Amino acid sequence: MTTQPAPLPLSDPAASSPSEADLHALRDMQRAGDHLRALAGAHGLIARFPQDREAALIAASALRHLNRIDEALASLDRLEARHPRFSLLHQERGLCHVVRRDAPAAMAAFALALQINAALPKSWQMLEGLQRLTGQRDAAAATAAQGAWLDGLPEEIVTAISLFSDGDLTRAEPLIRAFLLTKGDHPEAMRLLARIGMTHEVYDDAEILLAGVLTLMPEHRAAALDYAQTLAARHKYAEAEAALAPLLAEAPQNAMYRTLAATVAVGLGRQEEAIGLYRVLLADLPEAPPPGTDPAALAMTRADLNLWSGHALKTIGDTAGAIAAYHAAIAVRPAFGDAWWSLANLKTYRFVESEIAAMQAAEADSATAPVDRVHLAFALGKALEDSGRPAEAWQHYATGNALQRAESRARAEIFETNTAQQKRVCTPAFFAERAGWGDPARAPIFVLGLPRAGSTLIEQILASHPEVEGTQELPDIQSIVQGLQGRDPDLDNPLYPAALRDLGADEVRALGARYLAGTQVHRVLGRPLFIDKMPNNFRHVGLIKLILPKALVIDARREPMACCFSNLKQLFAQGQEFTYSIPDIARYYRTYLDLMRHWDDVLPGFVLRVIHEDVIEDLEGQVRRMLDHCGLPFDPACLAFHQTVRAVRTPSSEQVRRPINRDGMDQWRAFEPFLGELKQALGPALEDWRR
Repeated sequence: MTTQPAPLPLSDPAASSPSEADLHALRDMQRAGDHLRALAGAHGLIARFPQDREAALIAASALRHLNRIDEALASLDRLEARHPRFSLLHQERGLCHVVRRDAPAAMAAFALALQINAALPKSWQMLEGLQRLTGQRDAAAATAAQGAWLDGLPEEIVTAISLFSDGDLTRAEPLIRAFLLTKGDHPEAMRLLARIGMTHEVYDDAEILLAGVLTLMPEHRAAALDYAQTLAARHKYAEAEAALAPLLAEAPQNAMYRTLAATVAVGLGRQEEAIGLYRVLLADLPEAPPPGTDPAALAMTRADLNLWSGHALKTIGDTAGAIAAYHAAIAVRPAFGDAWWSLANLKTYRFVESEIAAMQAAEADSATAPVDRVHLAFALGKALEDSGRPAEAWQHYATGNALQRAESRARAEIFETNTAQQKRVCTPAFFAERAGWGDPARAPIFVLGLPRAGSTLIEQILASHPEVEGTQELPDIQSIVQGLQGRDPDLDNPLYPAALRDLGADEVRALGARYLAGTQVHRVLGRPLFIDKMPNNFRHVGLIKLILPKALVIDARREPMACCFSNLKQLFAQGQEFTYSIPDIARYYRTYLDLMRHWDDVLPGFVLRVIHEDVIEDLEGQVRRMLDHCGLPFDPACLAFHQTVRAVRTPSSEQVRRPINRDGMDQWRAFEPFLGELKQALGPALEDWRR
């Protein structure tokens, strides 16, 4: 009498993916050799969850065990179309080729699996055996060494690394945290937790963990690279350059090291150096992918290097070079949304109809990645707006905003809570009690306000003065705020700004000195004054006054309909998550007005308000106002700002290299039929925005 296998568990009908119990039951069937039933169960799950990669992998494995190799390979091709970076599908493909006795194809598949995920013992073992079988003794020895390193790690770490490499952070993180809690410090476990933190953009924790790894193992090259990358992500470019230096000295031709060196050079304002590095990296790329590597990965690398090169060329004003670089990126990746958007984001580029058609085709293609689709939507909006088709343009802007907002964590009430607390903490009495505190330097000029409000124009005007240096949007004030908020901030009940009350005079002066020291790396011209153009600093004017009481502050303001519309059609590289819906941007604009009026009340004269429309109508008059506020003599170069040669890293870079014009003043009016909701949401701000 035979025992009937247990029935397959049923997933929750409302679930979006199979339950672990379902998948575990199928794997048990495979281990028991019941591949037909495993295949039937996998097909049932695939019918209900067509995007699930685990069920599809089980189906392919069952087909291989049933010696239905052609069907298995076909199913893996379909799986790869949906999940190209799933390492286990490439390992399974390698096993299929082993059954077919196709050693070259098997080795290529195993090598690709390991390129994605180094924590695959079976792939290391199979690759080593095949290399020995085909007479590749040196390669087999190197492969064996890699496999031995993996064999030396605890099973929990190997499993967690594999999960992380395949993008399953939900299971990887608790597994590695539990290991560290029970087993204590382990360099590879600490490094993996740091890499998970980097993926979540928790860079401060990652920095601490990686510093710990390097204390335990100073020669850990991979951890040293991670550490330098984390420092760069935290905008600590000088420290990142120092951390990267020994790696480059040891391996000057390493592509990863040189790519990071280019990123650091951009962060330090050395654009020409970065452009040179990108060109060398592009020249060193092979024309065809080497055996065992992913052709798509080579195309992506070439596209990315051209994109980054284009950004650097744009920054120094080489528009023709930037356009050529963006086109080169598109040539190897036709659906590369970021490259299309970068052309649109030049603001002066005009698409031809064939390019619009190519973007529309890419946007409509189901194989186009979501991130590319977002960029394409905004690029199409700009292209169609420029071609005089506002209704079609608005449809694409709306699509792009909806897609981006769906991924956003923006909560308007967080900013409103912070504003209310700023008003409670930063009172006239608060500042009177702390008179004379802070660092007395008057070097910084903070140009702040909402994005797309004319701050880049103001910066370009002031940076044309021989006593003022333009830098970029510096993160240093935000870094100080993050420190005051604590490591795990409660956004609904934050420590900052209330924490300002607890600071003593020495601490306040130290924060001012920290800001000046941190920004020094960007002051390459050595001029007496420099500009920090981070727009969001308007939220921290009280902090600026406290730690740098003699700093200069300019509020760049723009008429609300023009400002909000300009934000709605802008896709930002990072941050500014309040710009992707009409209710969000209107609410943010109103709260901005409320907070700036508070600063006017409690710090009279500290902030100079400059209206963008006034600069357009009366350039010389507004230039004299700004220079007077900064204590600077008038200089005619500020009127010829468009002739000033300097790096500009914002979306308005090409616009400020032209003489003053009214081109962008009333662009929103062509879209007025679609902006009724915006008018209603702005309410009284439409009338009282100047005060």
